[in-house]
Amino acid sequence: MEEEVPTVEIPLDKQQLIGVKVVEAAVKPMEKVTRTVGRVAYDETRLATVNTKFEGWIERLHVDYTGKYVRKGQPLAELYSPELYATQQEYLNLLKWERESEAKRDDEIGGMLSRDAGSLVEASRQRLKLFDITEAEIKRIEVSGGPVRTLTIFSPVNGYVVEKSALRGMRVMPGEKLFDIADLSSVWVLADIYESELPLVKVGGTAMINMSFFPGKEFRAKIDYVYPTLAGETRTAKVRFTIPNPGLKLKPQMFSDVLIRTPLGKRLVVPEGAVLNTGERQLLYVDRGEGLFEPREVMTGITSEGMTEITQGLKAGERVAASASFLIDSESRLKGIVQ
Repeated sequence: MEEEVPTVEIPLDKQQLIGVKVVEAAVKPMEKVTRTVGRVAYDETRLATVNTKFEGWIERLHVDYTGKYVRKGQPLAELYSPELYATQQEYLNLLKWERESEAKRDDEIGGMLSRDAGSLVEASRQRLKLFDITEAEIKRIEVSGGPVRTLTIFSPVNGYVVEKSALRGMRVMPGEKLFDIADLSSVWVLADIYESELPLVKVGGTAMINMSFFPGKEFRAKIDYVYPTLAGETRTAKVRFTIPNPGLKLKPQMFSDVLIRTPLGKRLVVPEGAVLNTGERQLLYVDRGEGLFEPREVMTGITSEGMTEITQGLKAGERVAASASFLIDSESRLKGIVQ
């Protein structure tokens, strides 16, 4: 004999009075929408640092303030270095010896001297290149026939000088940073994601990015990278987007609103308001017809955009109370149907 299912009766006129709305549970495409805030940052793959590999003194600055735009190959500063000056002189002396050896290469000893001189010249040239001296600068040394007092440091990239340590007259040590240059033709947006939402945020996920500075303008981007660590204070991880920056309107440290949509496939869903959380279990009320509602314990999954996934306890096509559920629940508790 089939066990009788407990129900609570809510007459139709009373349903209309308290605003009961009944909907059908259905399998629908579902997506998780994550809303967060982001911050514009430099694209680290487009940052360059300018330094030297020798000791010297800055005698002239071509770029004398932060924020200046420079092009690749543009002069930044001119440095005097006793070490570099001596290396140039050594290179010129070896070039002279090579030419003299070339004139005597007809005999066996002259030929050996010519080969040795050529090897030493090439070694000296490579030493200059290892100091980051360009071919054009080396050619200038050869043409002048004498060491050049100052050698020019050139920009390795197009971009803006975002940090300048170089000052005229200052002493520079090997490896000391002189300039940081950032190419802002594309920028990163870094957004914070709570750890509870991280399982649904994947590389390649699509997001819409809005800036208060550009009302009505949306930037569509894909997640490039999900950082592997959490911030201990906020329990969030950072995700990264790369977006083009035409006109250079996006500037580092600007804030943005980020909306990430993650498709979840088809799920059995009901309106979020249909599910009552008692603290111990999840309940909803199934419409059995003729004003009767059955309290049903269910298991829920993801809630997004006003819909809640039902993973257990309900079938597609069953009708449930989607509004005023708490009033039905109060009625059922008064009658002792739900404890």
